[in-house]
Amino acid sequence: MEKLIYEKSSPGRRGVKVPTSNVPEKKLSDMIPSQYVRKEAAALPEVTELDTMRHFVRLSHLNHSIDTGFYPLGSCTMKYNPKVNDAMAALEGFRELHPHQPVDQIQGALELLYNLEQMIAEIVGLPHVTFQPAAGAHGELTGLLLIRAYFEAKGQTNRNIVIVPDTAHGTNPATAALAGFEVVEIGSNEKGLVDIEALKGALNENVAAIMLTNPNTLGLFEEEIMTVQKLMHEAGGMLYYDGANLNAIMGLVRPGDMGFDVCHLNLHKSFSTPHGGGGPGGCAVAARKELLPFFPKPVVVKTNDGYEFDWNREQSIGKIKGFFGNFGILVRAYTYILANGREGLEQISRDAILNANYLKEQLKHIYDLPHTQSCMHEFVISGSRQKARGVSTSHIAKRLLDYGVHAPTVYFPLVVPEAMMIEPTETESKDTLDSFVEIMTSIDKETIETPDVVLNAPHTTPVAKLDEALAARKPNLRWTPGT
Repeated sequence: MEKLIYEKSSPGRRGVKVPTSNVPEKKLSDMIPSQYVRKEAAALPEVTELDTMRHFVRLSHLNHSIDTGFYPLGSCTMKYNPKVNDAMAALEGFRELHPHQPVDQIQGALELLYNLEQMIAEIVGLPHVTFQPAAGAHGELTGLLLIRAYFEAKGQTNRNIVIVPDTAHGTNPATAALAGFEVVEIGSNEKGLVDIEALKGALNENVAAIMLTNPNTLGLFEEEIMTVQKLMHEAGGMLYYDGANLNAIMGLVRPGDMGFDVCHLNLHKSFSTPHGGGGPGGCAVAARKELLPFFPKPVVVKTNDGYEFDWNREQSIGKIKGFFGNFGILVRAYTYILANGREGLEQISRDAILNANYLKEQLKHIYDLPHTQSCMHEFVISGSRQKARGVSTSHIAKRLLDYGVHAPTVYFPLVVPEAMMIEPTETESKDTLDSFVEIMTSIDKETIETPDVVLNAPHTTPVAKLDEALAARKPNLRWTPGT
């Protein structure tokens, strides 16, 4: 079976015939140092074009994607990517751009960037935007570097602490440490929200910022956010907004209006651009006017003659990415915003909230629900009840694969034991949600009647159950000819 799927090479088969080189061998040896010349031919597969095509198409069908099935990966917002976005990014004027082209030849692209900045600024309620970061965590780093530069410019180099709630995204503490800050974690209250008393106890003259998302990773809206921002600002610190959960609030409430000073947005989440598989992602970082002098350079500016890059920024933190962000992703986000408009973005948030609450109510009788209040775009249930029967959340996640459904985010956030973080997004129909409820109900029943079926899952995937410890210690990440 392995030979049939992975090894298609047979001696003498050809998909293309490469012309013989007309460069004399002597001249070739003069051009290429001998240590770089192969002593024998590369062990490349010998296959026909048809076999090659079938091989890669078959492999592509083995991948789970949002185009092939339900993908309730909490916090990641794996929603459908409208194909009109791809069509716009494929327009020749965008597709054929080269990053070294003169500014007068890329006016359309610069206009798109400038307009998209205005749109994002309006959506989040913060006036200035950059698209240089490659993706979300990179945007976090950029935002924290802006905050650090701001305090250094004011001579407040003592502000070296970033507060992170225990319901923050996992990248937040790592990013804060990478940016040179000391991380102080504070706990949640019984409602799963920021503990105000714990926050008060953590505040002092050395605090630079607090990093949080609203709604938080439990899918719950931080009801006391205005108290949080008041306390932080009175202490001289700033609020950093992790925009990974913007899909719950865009068009309804703005981070800037909640008192946040800087935020990043995962354009590959809320604005439907391709997501997963390592990228490419897209990110916007927005901030108040006080942070503009420190923005990564260059900044896109509008002049009487058109648009240009402003490199003359003495206080800038510098470039944080080669060139100007993942432009094709920005085109897709721009298309998505124009296609939906203000009312459409608001409806997206409302539908995402509706879908999540529907699923939560359907599943809370089967799985433990740590927080019973209404959720936003996602919610967290616990597999503790099933764990007591000997079947863990990890087993449930793998069993879901047999039903053609991608597993939700598991074991996160850490504040919930055996956590499953589920985000259906706004793009899924009630039929899909009901099917997911049936599957989750069936798996729960299996944990009682046939637990071995769940414990040994998955059964139908191309790769069966792995030895996770061995895979972590001795990963095999490459194909070797003849194996």
